Amino acid sequence: MPRHLVIGNGKFLINLDQHSYMRDLYYPFVGQLNHIGGYQCRVGIWVDGDFAWLNSPEWQFQLGYVEDSLVTEVRATHPGLGITLLMNDGVHQREDIYIKRIQITNHKHTVREVRMFFNQDLLINETEVGDTAAFYPLTNTVFHYKKDRYFMFNGSTGTEGIYQYSTGVKRFYNAEGTWRDAEDGHLMGNAIAQGSVDSTISFRMFVPPNADQTLYYWMGAGKTLEEVKKLDAYVKDSHPGKLLDRVTVYWQRWANKIERDYGDLNPDVQRLFKQSLLLVRTQTDVNGAIIAANDSDIMQSNRDHYSYMWPRDGALIAYSMSMAGYQGMIIPFFNFCANVLSPEGYLHHKYNPDGTVGSSWHPYIHSGRVQLPIQEDETALVLFALWADFQKNGSLEFAQSLYRNLIRRAARFMSTYIDQELNLPKPSYDLWEERYGIYTFTASAVYGGLIAASNFSNLFGDEERSNRYKHTAEKIKAGILKHLWDENEGRFVRGLYMEDGQWVKDMTLESSVYGIFEFGVLPADDERVVGTMKANKEGLRIKTNVGGIARYHHDYYFQRSTDIENVPGNPWIICTLWIAEWEIEYAKTLADLEAPRQTLEWVVKHAMESGVLSEQLDPFSGDPVSVAPLTWSHATYVLAVVKYLNKYKQLSKQ
Repeated sequence: MPRHLVIGNGKFLINLDQHSYMRDLYYPFVGQLNHIGGYQCRVGIWVDGDFAWLNSPEWQFQLGYVEDSLVTEVRATHPGLGITLLMNDGVHQREDIYIKRIQITNHKHTVREVRMFFNQDLLINETEVGDTAAFYPLTNTVFHYKKDRYFMFNGSTGTEGIYQYSTGVKRFYNAEGTWRDAEDGHLMGNAIAQGSVDSTISFRMFVPPNADQTLYYWMGAGKTLEEVKKLDAYVKDSHPGKLLDRVTVYWQRWANKIERDYGDLNPDVQRLFKQSLLLVRTQTDVNGAIIAANDSDIMQSNRDHYSYMWPRDGALIAYSMSMAGYQGMIIPFFNFCANVLSPEGYLHHKYNPDGTVGSSWHPYIHSGRVQLPIQEDETALVLFALWADFQKNGSLEFAQSLYRNLIRRAARFMSTYIDQELNLPKPSYDLWEERYGIYTFTASAVYGGLIAASNFSNLFGDEERSNRYKHTAEKIKAGILKHLWDENEGRFVRGLYMEDGQWVKDMTLESSVYGIFEFGVLPADDERVVGTMKANKEGLRIKTNVGGIARYHHDYYFQRSTDIENVPGNPWIICTLWIAEWEIEYAKTLADLEAPRQTLEWVVKHAMESGVLSEQLDPFSGDPVSVAPLTWSHATYVLAVVKYLNKYKQLSKQ
């Protein structure tokens, strides 16, 4: 299931599902480690003898966020119980503290005794072996720990704290967990458990007729018991409600720190733009790793996840955020890339948030031949994004700090990893990580990366290198125009692959050839680019009521239909927006912006109720497919809006 609500601060990330249950808890890095792992931290309510977990079908939910913030606003009504819950969840912008506020409204004409139950189902450091859950009487809290990971749980209803508690064994022999103990409205009070364990705590209040009362629940994360005790004291001393209100204000200020004229974009498009900025922020670790997605349920399909830093995603996301005016949050990304660059000058397939190399399916040897297991576009895109950031923000000192250890080393690799016969980059894996060859997207990215390196060298008076990088880039451009253009089809091809010792054109319609104009090989209005993008728009269009654009013709990933002529693949948010980006750059009049404006509205329409964007959509229902939120989807939406506003402003002056 996708993650409907996401909150975090760059060190501490929590995903909530459609029932407001915690499902993922990442600490001390965004994306590493996951201390819940997709299990359910249940929330339940007992009212005058009747009990219901929040995933009971009787509940009616409305999911969202407080306007322009990373504080949730979830309303849940249970007609049978006569209760409505208004829930706000947030992570402190600085400290590793999670706070949940629940306003409980009693719709009956009598005073009601209400007990709220919170279940903590943790697997610390991603394993259930060796955890401890214990009641701590000195502060009337429950905490879980293993090694140097501590999580302390507390709450309050006015002047009252935890009412009852219990710890116990879970998912071992016949034990389901202490959450079962809650269903009679009473907890047994077991003070400690070790191994595969969980805990449940409760809070009690008496809610007057047709009135409401407020409950707070919070958790602090740290390395020691003393650390989480201090966080717990900080919440109590500051008051959890006031802290949560300050979290709201902080993110509202952050999302609106730049004044923008939104032109003719409607309020829903503007709202999703600001929410996308915020959601990208949650997926960006303060140490530089921009994580692709942190939806752990994807492990049910491939036993791995998206909680990695792909340099491809990271560079394009950094590019988007820089263009939107958020340079500060992406500076650590470029430092991260400089630190993990291989001695040869290339970036690996993907990285863990702590900078170690991530898992990979790219082999060093294939069909008896040794190969470099990389996607060269990933190295190139980092330099492209860095130059775009310099053009936007002009941070000369920052660029200089990366000149020797990132820019020159990466440019040296790209300059030498060339097929001299074709004047194209040597084979590597495509951006989708699926096939090995020479691809239009990769070649375009390398061109853009080398032009960036040439510009930086010129900036720092290094003319010899500048000329060398530019000369190599121009050779690659000539190779692209000669070998990756097909005159008969009137479009750029996906790429070249080796067959029986010969390079053969891959004629598959491929959305990523948008890189031809995006990375500066040709302008958007070049007739070859126009022919290519029009062919993609028509040939990759999903001919259902959902619409959108597929990645490529006959895309097998999470395939929902074999009717390839009408459904060439599932619609992808990013691929649909790439067509809009071309239409924006190609536009000559305000009327030409109508189509891309409709695409932005299409994205809003197909966001989840909470505003979260998935990777793909079901071509028939429009439901999210694969991970959600996908950081790349939100960042591409941000970039498309920024490009739209810039073009709208330009054309309005004509």
